[in-house]
Amino acid sequence: QVQLAESGGGSVQAGGSLRLSCTYSGDIVRINPMGWYRQAPGSQRELVATIANDGSTRYADSVQGRFTVSRDNAEKKINLQMNSLKPEDTATYVCHAHRAPYKTGSLYYSAVTYWGKGTLVTVSP
Repeated sequence: QVQLAESGGGSVQAGGSLRLSCTYSGDIVRINPMGWYRQAPGSQRELVATIANDGSTRYADSVQGRFTVSRDNAEKKINLQMNSLKPEDTATYVCHAHRAPYKTGSLYYSAVTYWGKGTLVTVSP
């Protein structure tokens, strides 16, 4: 099991910045990647940014160049630095961790995605 807890959400004016953190705990040996999704009211959950164990990152086109995802293994955190925020960035941001399927001996374990509870980010015009 993996536990994820987000922090750092809040309200900011357009053009401002926020830094979100996701503190993780539990068995992360097979977890890869970790990162952030977001969900605005009335919309589907969408990928924001992910970071793999080798440090490679992936961003949604809408946040490329404005958001930066990073990982602090010592603090057990996944951080999301959000700059030049826009009203359309308003959403609940949710931390995620993905475990690929694997087999141990005769036992098979299916893929699992863990989710945090989310933190609300509101950007006003």
